[in-house]
Amino acid sequence: MDLLSLEIFRTVVREGGITRAAEQLHRVQSNVTTRIRQLEQSLGVSLFSRNNKRLVLTPAGEILLGYAERLLNLAVEAREAVQPAVPQGRLRIGSMESTAASRLPLPLARFHQQWPAVQLELSTAPTQTLIDRVRAFTLDAALVAGPLEDPSLTILPLYAEELVLLAPRNHPPISSPDDLQTHTLIAFENGCAYRRHAENWLASGSIPGRRPDRILELGSYHAMLACVAAGAGIALAPRSVLELHNSSESLAIYPIGPAGQIPTYLIRRHDYSSPAFDALSQILQAEAKTIRL
Repeated sequence: MDLLSLEIFRTVVREGGITRAAEQLHRVQSNVTTRIRQLEQSLGVSLFSRNNKRLVLTPAGEILLGYAERLLNLAVEAREAVQPAVPQGRLRIGSMESTAASRLPLPLARFHQQWPAVQLELSTAPTQTLIDRVRAFTLDAALVAGPLEDPSLTILPLYAEELVLLAPRNHPPISSPDDLQTHTLIAFENGCAYRRHAENWLASGSIPGRRPDRILELGSYHAMLACVAAGAGIALAPRSVLELHNSSESLAIYPIGPAGQIPTYLIRRHDYSSPAFDALSQILQAEAKTIRL
């Protein structure tokens, strides 16, 4: 079992098959197939099973994938440790969709200008998914919403986002959950920290612990804002996102006080560090200081 075989194995898993993995690795399919078979023979187990012509990880393959991620990441760190401390190589960053849209374009542009040798990969997901991916070694770091306490992670506070309540334009004024005429919450899927804060705010009215009557799950802020404007329900969203969408004419926007001040953190595993991450962290912290002002 060598690092190249593990890299081929991981790529087959990520790409969902031999053909796409071969294209990604710039190898012929037969070579990829041979390396997978050799890896299985050396381990004495099957790593994949075929299901309707699709490769599906076996339980042994699931176990090996975790070790492969760690070993390959350690190899990258070892290579960087013996080379000059110049940002290079691959850096996998996760972010909430709102943060990626409103906070990251400028610092990422600066990062690319300063360190063009770094292959930066950005993916978006809800906070809990991002945390799980950092723990599982499939992300090097992520920007997530708090509050957060996790002894397995290094947590760097960056700035606070203001969550505001969005309601249809013709809705009467709202100062607390008791003023709502609808208890349909429009939000992202479970695992979204902002959704959790919205549910907590709804439960803070005169009926303790009240939950939304209905939750309409959507996958983008464009869709959420349009549904609120159409009268489908209410939502909580970062004010910074509203500034991107120019939607103030079609929505009623209300602050919710201290409950709306949500910290944003940059997280990584304790055992992970690289010059590329350090460079991005410095740029994000510098940008955070301007946001606080």
